[in-house]
Amino acid sequence: MNRVRKTICDFAATAVATLREIFDEAAYTRFLGRAGMASSSEAYAAFRREFEEAKVRRPKCC
Repeated sequence: MNRVRKTICDFAATAVATLREIFDEAAYTRFLGRAGMASSSEAYAAFRREFEEAKVRRPKCC
């Protein structure tokens, strides 16, 4: 039974981590650590600006 419980917990942890990546929560957390900032509306605005600037610099396909 413990093995099944561990498998379920591992799956749930992977699912949560995946969702955090999809919805940019993990990227925001990494940004806060890199910038040495605390979470705030100003920090989120800076995160979004950086994200948009990076998106503009990426080469377009086709």
